[in-house]
Amino acid sequence: MELLFTNIAIVLVSCIALGQGAGWLVDSAGRLARKYGISDLVIGLTVVAFGSSAPEFAATVFSAIAEKDDVSVANIIGSNIFNIGFILGSCAIITTLYITPLLVKRDGAILAAITGLLCFMMRDLQLSRGEGVILFLLLIVYLAYLIIKKDTSMVEEDEICHEPAKPTDWLLLLFSLGVIAAGGQALVFGAVGIAQYYGLNEWIIGMTIVAAGTSMPEFVISLVAVLKKNHGISAGNLIGSNIFNTLGVLGLAVWINPLTVDSAGLTSTILLIPLTLIVILFMWTGRKITRLEGIIILILSLAIFGYNFHLGKQQADKKAETETSLIINE
Repeated sequence: MELLFTNIAIVLVSCIALGQGAGWLVDSAGRLARKYGISDLVIGLTVVAFGSSAPEFAATVFSAIAEKDDVSVANIIGSNIFNIGFILGSCAIITTLYITPLLVKRDGAILAAITGLLCFMMRDLQLSRGEGVILFLLLIVYLAYLIIKKDTSMVEEDEICHEPAKPTDWLLLLFSLGVIAAGGQALVFGAVGIAQYYGLNEWIIGMTIVAAGTSMPEFVISLVAVLKKNHGISAGNLIGSNIFNTLGVLGLAVWINPLTVDSAGLTSTILLIPLTLIVILFMWTGRKITRLEGIIILILSLAIFGYNFHLGKQQADKKAETETSLIINE
């Protein structure tokens, strides 16, 4: 019981750290964007998105090295569903999200394409080292494209932080990324401890607790950004995080250690495709996501999580029955 309370305390403290770190990150990124003539959208798709994905990176790669394939794969799929479902839907419910056309045409299309590609790669319930290399190389191509284009024509006046950049902003940006990464990892540690206390299996832990825990930086960053009217950072952060999770985090993890995919993982990835397409459709119509659309997205994501929890519970029950039968036979 004492260990349970300790883990709960870790979760609470890490949430406070994530909130403070997210505030620093959005502020410093907005000021630097204005100073260098870079749009909030590009900042959201790169520095903010990649920094907030640090917990997913550490948790997934560590799980791959430790040969905990279910946690490794479930964390990425679960985080992606959490990002564009729960977080994006929640932000849209708070206030209508106005979407930059380029986010839909370019980055939304890329996200849909790589989600389909991942589903195709997982068809044999295996992710090979060669497939990991392909995913990671696609990330390099995507980053190179963003850097070469450096398109600032998409900038909306109300998306840019109008405070002048401070000499310490780069240090604040790096420090805030560190706080977010540390807070995210502490949150995962505490959340997994709570989940294990209640006897949940690895797939449920990875798909729900770990996925939600590692996505908390994205949630706090997007929430803070939308309250500050920085819609480019809010939406761009989530789309960029999903792209980085799939190509960078999972790609590198599979490159390091080929992974076996649970059948529930393939099912979850298949369900992620229509969710992604629906989100892109909502972004495309009217270049915004309304509160009603946010509610729809949120409900769909919760339904997917509920279905996965059901699958994980079935697997746990089946495993328990098998172990009981073995004990009786012995």
